[in-house]
Amino acid sequence: MNRALPEVRLRVPTDEDAVAWHRVFNHPEVMEFHGGRSAELSVYEELTARQRRHDAEHGFCLWTMLDREDRVVGFTGAQPWPRDWGPKGEIEIGWRLGREHWGRGYATTAAQMTLERVRAAGAPGVVAMVDARNERSIAVTQRLGMRLSEVFLTPELEREGHCYRLNW
Repeated sequence: MNRALPEVRLRVPTDEDAVAWHRVFNHPEVMEFHGGRSAELSVYEELTARQRRHDAEHGFCLWTMLDREDRVVGFTGAQPWPRDWGPKGEIEIGWRLGREHWGRGYATTAAQMTLERVRAAGAPGVVAMVDARNERSIAVTQRLGMRLSEVFLTPELEREGHCYRLNW
């Protein structure tokens, strides 16, 4: 059964979005694969500021994801891989949703929009770094047409991770 995907709008994150991200991600299930606990507001303040710089420099970033009523439901987007390990120099696509928005197609819809924007900005492809236990995110990568290209052990948490890749 195919269901209609939800209406989604993406915007460059604002200062106020730091507060919204802090609120919608403040759930243990949301943070399960991101260190296990909610981040401080200051982390989201720095992240939204960095994303504004990425958008200005690259034409893409982690955008705030809004539903049809303009409520913040999470973020999606792309940015250069930020760590010293893994796919250095490549563009990583990612998403995170508030728990109440899971299972409705928001991540897939917004990630498809992200792929279009990143391709238009001239990137040769993207990677998605996903915890091997994160079945929901793995399903999104598959719906996007990404393929598993590498299995690795994350240095920080020493967990198995997957690198999915899509080149166009």
